[in-house]
Amino acid sequence: MNLHEYQGKEILSSFGVRVQRGIVAQNANEAVTAAKQLTSETGTKWYVIKAQVHAGGRGKGGGVKLAKNLKEVEDIAGQIIGMRLVTPQTSAEGKKVHQVLIAEDVYYPGESEPSEFYMSVLLNRATGRNMIMYSTEGGMDIETVAEKTPHLIFNEEIDPTVGLLPFQARRIAFNLGLSGTAFKEMTKFVSALYTAYVKSDSSLFEINPVLKTSDNKIMAVDAKVTIDDNALYRHKDYVNLRDLREENPIEVEAKEVGLNYVDLDGNVGCMVNGAGLAMATMDLIKQAGGEPANFLDVGGTADAARVEAAFKIILKDPNVKAILINIFGGIVRCDRVAQGVIDAYKNMKSINVPIIVRLQGTNADIAKELIDNSGLDVLSATEFQEAADKVQKVLA
Repeated sequence: MNLHEYQGKEILSSFGVRVQRGIVAQNANEAVTAAKQLTSETGTKWYVIKAQVHAGGRGKGGGVKLAKNLKEVEDIAGQIIGMRLVTPQTSAEGKKVHQVLIAEDVYYPGESEPSEFYMSVLLNRATGRNMIMYSTEGGMDIETVAEKTPHLIFNEEIDPTVGLLPFQARRIAFNLGLSGTAFKEMTKFVSALYTAYVKSDSSLFEINPVLKTSDNKIMAVDAKVTIDDNALYRHKDYVNLRDLREENPIEVEAKEVGLNYVDLDGNVGCMVNGAGLAMATMDLIKQAGGEPANFLDVGGTADAARVEAAFKIILKDPNVKAILINIFGGIVRCDRVAQGVIDAYKNMKSINVPIIVRLQGTNADIAKELIDNSGLDVLSATEFQEAADKVQKVLA
């Protein structure tokens, strides 16, 4: 579950991580009110107006701007709210901005120059350990840094049995070139950040930039936070942070009916039971000359109602030119799945794309007979290659 910047900062702050303070606003009037409140609480005279969407690179798309007075706050907020923000991480249509964060100016003059760093906490799947990735090159795309100056990216792996140790936090601060007060502040920041990551059951914290202010404070100026969906039962208060406006509406609908669905850009819809088989099916479609239009795992109960719901979800994508149903009958019998496909097909009355059904496992022979004798425009298959050939044929 992805969070907005202001929501991520609220979680970080609750664990003692210093953040750039801000107030969210839904319209230009609220933005001015927020700016006045921010001045009274922080003393800031300038304000950063930030579009709140689930995408990085907001500044490149015009979604982050500086306002030097209340009139500029009103004007800029009015321009950003309602715009379709296009960034390197959105589609060509962009995302509609429903709200902005009015944040304090933290780049004020002082005894030293401000410095920006990159820092993220995530799971290293190769080792099964959490790691802190960090760089002196904050404020830039980390992919660009990795490509052009990989020696400026550091990793600190954390042993899960003991957690982040003090010497590791100090090593991070040292590698970032800090000393004195800023060094001590960074070790506190890193420790609090890792604690927040673990205790919030997150799968990603990305702070870009982490700022050393001119008076040697260390704070999160931005916050990209992703919470592990599987752990939400432990965080009932986080559930309400989900913003469905930012999510694919088809994926939201699929989740509501208990289907594991991910929207893709291809032309062949997939309906499969089991994530591993679904991935293999997507490979099969590509080998047959098509492109998978989705990942859809119907689970172990592929009855008529579930199959019908899956059909409706897949057919919401206008790019779908064919549907491949690939079911292994282990827990569920193939003949029951076949009957479910037939019943769903009849209930829907009009399905205007070819359907290939490959059933293998318990009662697969009975299932094929049911499909073949149904009188419906459905092609049956029992082997992987046979299904691939039929996908290729209907796409030709």
